Amino acid sequence: MTAILWTSFYRAWVASEVVIAVATRTGKSGGKVSDRGSQLILWMVIVVSVTACEWMRRIMPANMFGGAAWLKTVSVVVLVAALAIRWTAVFTLGKSFSANVAIRESQKMMRSGLYGMVRHPSYLGLLMVFVAIGIHSRNWISFVVAIVPTTAALIYRIQVEEMALREAFGEEYVQYSRVTKRLVPGVY
Repeated sequence: MTAILWTSFYRAWVASEVVIAVATRTGKSGGKVSDRGSQLILWMVIVVSVTACEWMRRIMPANMFGGAAWLKTVSVVVLVAALAIRWTAVFTLGKSFSANVAIRESQKMMRSGLYGMVRHPSYLGLLMVFVAIGIHSRNWISFVVAIVPTTAALIYRIQVEEMALREAFGEEYVQYSRVTKRLVPGVY
């Protein structure tokens, strides 16, 4: 049953990321695009990291906590929570959400809901997806391969996005940044 749940939610995540990338991309006529190649970098890193993690999972022994089978259940729980956070963040922003870093003319700053807890909840959800994938592998090396490169790419993406947000919203965004962490409530 856990395998079916994992496969279903994993496929839902992949499909949703494709839909997000296609349906929410802002063109030059739709707003000020300030992506700096971060979308392409993020996608490349995700594909390589997840593929490498999955490949290693198949050829390396499960050594995380002795290869405990309960990790598969934990991975499903983390994945479901990750998707709930990611999708809620995307839907909360609505038309203001863009797969590439772009600010639309009608865009307003969001400070409520998940955005009241962290500045980038959609990236928190995405990071949690990679944690789930790493846990699902039940191998420490695969876990690191799933987490480290994707986290580095997300941090770059966050820096690009925050420059665009500071430029668009000025002091309002600076004040928001002072009281709200980037990715992990109360930590970072």
